[in-house]
Amino acid sequence: MHTLSARQLRDKFLKGEISATSITKTFLQRIGDLDGQIGAFLSVFPEKALAKAQDLDQRRSAGQSLGKLAGIPVAIKDNIHVKGEFSTCASKFLTNYKAPFAATAVRLLENEDAIILGKTNLDEFAMGSSTENSALQKTHNPWNLACTPGGSSGGSAAAVAARLCPVALGSDTGGSIRQPASFCGIVGFKPTYGRVSRYGLVAFGSSLDQIGPFTNTADDAGLIMEVLGRHCERDSTSIRLDPENYTAHLRKDMKGLRVGVPWQFLEKLSPEPLQIFKNSLEVMKSLGAEIVDVDLSILKYSLAVYYILATAEASTNLARFDGIRYGVRSPRAKTLDEVYEFSKEEGFGPEVKRRILLGTYVLSAGYQDAYYKKAQKVRTLIIQRYKEAFQKCDIVATPVTPFAAFEIGAIQDPLQMYLEDIYTIGSNLAGVPAISLPCGYSSQGMPIGLQIMGPQKHDASVISIAHAFEQATDFHKGMPEIAKKERS
Repeated sequence: MHTLSARQLRDKFLKGEISATSITKTFLQRIGDLDGQIGAFLSVFPEKALAKAQDLDQRRSAGQSLGKLAGIPVAIKDNIHVKGEFSTCASKFLTNYKAPFAATAVRLLENEDAIILGKTNLDEFAMGSSTENSALQKTHNPWNLACTPGGSSGGSAAAVAARLCPVALGSDTGGSIRQPASFCGIVGFKPTYGRVSRYGLVAFGSSLDQIGPFTNTADDAGLIMEVLGRHCERDSTSIRLDPENYTAHLRKDMKGLRVGVPWQFLEKLSPEPLQIFKNSLEVMKSLGAEIVDVDLSILKYSLAVYYILATAEASTNLARFDGIRYGVRSPRAKTLDEVYEFSKEEGFGPEVKRRILLGTYVLSAGYQDAYYKKAQKVRTLIIQRYKEAFQKCDIVATPVTPFAAFEIGAIQDPLQMYLEDIYTIGSNLAGVPAISLPCGYSSQGMPIGLQIMGPQKHDASVISIAHAFEQATDFHKGMPEIAKKERS
């Protein structure tokens, strides 16, 4: 069953060929067998998942109506609330915090009869590009256990790549869905900002965060987006758009499509990923697409803009973690000041502290105009450049990352780590939809991803075009050796 797509699993369940209970047991057994080596899950909900599966089997037997995602197991990144379960954000600060409500995204999945398997590992508070910043455990890339799965949604990406579940949710602030999807050889989709509700997502950068799916096919990503892409009254940034049918008109070719490539921005890309990217463009041309040059050279400033704005928003959002209202309170504290000081000192990891300090600095008196306000102006220019680019083309294509997955511990310099997001940050700053899908392998046999970006609210088109590319190649069928293991 683990080799089937989410849609295939659902269809077999609805036809009565397999039971929801057998599907759930299969994936729970795989988690038990393999996750000790991978470290994708922070918590698993076997009783809850099996109870849901048995309910689905009974309803199917009784001929009752079933949801769009009936029988599909899903994992949830551990910064997205599942009611009654721990939401740790992979931080020591929240190891005792149980969510009193469900995120809108989780509620929508459950309403359509998805089966929630558990919560996945991440960089603490979603701050990182390798999942090495988790305070709770390490996650390994299923393609090579010595390598990182990427981040911050590394647990979700590794779980889908290892076929521990067919679908997982992640959050993307600067590339945290697409970069790990590229490293793990799967599909990762970041929707238009506001297309998926952020209600119940622990905030990092509120003007940048988006929830999105990890899947093994673009078709499955579209299926999940048909459920998630709804207006939410609880989220003031939610777009008032009707749900779309993402999978009814999936493209088989790219005839008449103009694909924009920002060659100036890709000048420093190393030879191997550059050649793989060029090969991907040749595939698009063979499907009828026209390749055009677009000017997005302003994106050379995107990293600096992002790490000013994201850290400023993070320092504001994380001010609520004080050891008073919720979270772990330092046992050393004897006074109110010590509660604040010691709880933050013991609760936050080094990368979170680094970003809080940087964000507080750029917002402080005397520096706000020099950094924060200037970064907001450049962000406005970036949005304008994307709009101008999309007047010349239908989509923009770039690599997802400068390199394939690197070994755990290989990058110690935080600034070098930040460069991992150089090609993904722009779409967060502009709020446009973007997808990562497998397009080749490095000389070491590690997956490399292609990024496709579209104009705001053109989410369905981006997924449709990704599907056309996918059908012309076999890269989405690739599976790491560990995932091929059957339970004996």
